[in-house]
Amino acid sequence: MRYIPHVSQEPQAKRSRYTPPSSRKALPSPRWYVGIVLGCFVVGVAIIIGNYVSGDANNLLLIIGLILILVGFLLAMRLR
Repeated sequence: MRYIPHVSQEPQAKRSRYTPPSSRKALPSPRWYVGIVLGCFVVGVAIIIGNYVSGDANNLLLIIGLILILVGFLLAMRLR
């Protein structure tokens, strides 16, 4: 004998419906946050360009510049 699940014959209006939780609106980012994001980009690019313009390319400066650019991108993703 197979089990047949009980299907309710109630009208759709009487069933309880899913109500998603109320979403709180995110606050905008402060003005100084934009300055930090742009500062990371600009300083990172300046370090990389200065590294190669100086004539003596240093891998450590390249890594520092790339890390600053990456931090700028990570901060920009949280920008509202």
